[in-house]
Amino acid sequence: MSRSARIGAIIVGLFLCTALTAHWIAPYGPDEKSAPEERPQPPSAAHWLGTDPLQKDVLSRVMFGSRRSLLAGVISITLAAAIGVPLGAVAGYFGGIIDGLVMRSIDVALAFPNVLIALLVAAAYRPSWRAVVIAVGLINVPIFARQIRATVLSVAQQDFVFASRAFGATAWRTLVREILPSLFSPIVVLASLSLGTAILEVAGLSFLGIGGDLTEPEWGAMLAQAQSSRGANIWFAIGPGAAISLSVLGFNLLGDGLRDALDPRMETHLS
Repeated sequence: MSRSARIGAIIVGLFLCTALTAHWIAPYGPDEKSAPEERPQPPSAAHWLGTDPLQKDVLSRVMFGSRRSLLAGVISITLAAAIGVPLGAVAGYFGGIIDGLVMRSIDVALAFPNVLIALLVAAAYRPSWRAVVIAVGLINVPIFARQIRATVLSVAQQDFVFASRAFGATAWRTLVREILPSLFSPIVVLASLSLGTAILEVAGLSFLGIGGDLTEPEWGAMLAQAQSSRGANIWFAIGPGAAISLSVLGFNLLGDGLRDALDPRMETHLS
């Protein structure tokens, strides 16, 4: 594994450890009003990133916010893969009319702005975390469908696929038993590369209020609160902003390393 990939793995590991152990390592509770003053406090020995307008410790809320942000990113990418992988595999293997219908549908989906898709989902489910997860998942479906289709087109020309057909296996059996297992590495690589983008999209939709309650400890919601009270405590925005940037950087570096190690051909497909 390259040096950049190791750095990415360390960053991602730190965020995962923070999310899992926030209850024990955070200096305060996510909703604990730790400062008696009625205004945001600057960084100090007691509050390393100061406090927000509700006198809650910013560092603690950033640490607890890693849970929601990372979990929403993982669930949304899992949803995108669950829909996009079968669509791309069927389109790439069967071709013809099926391929045309699937890919034209994907092209139509790509024509809609991501924010518009999110607003449509929010209108159907009302602003909530379910709406955010579903919206981010749907936004990333075309990425998985197009990449998996390209990979299946290549894998379908391999000798083991021709051998399966020669022994009388049906098209569906060949697709499920022979081709889909060979897609494991590309799916893992694409998912790791997409997680950083998903976390950024989750934060963006939460910033817009689609996530529902803006008082929840979540990075995008914290930025929305900081924007409404800008000038009171700049660290209120720097904390969650840095967390988003570092997590996206970590997943991108880790994804690049996994791509080079597991599936170098994806670099050509993704470019």
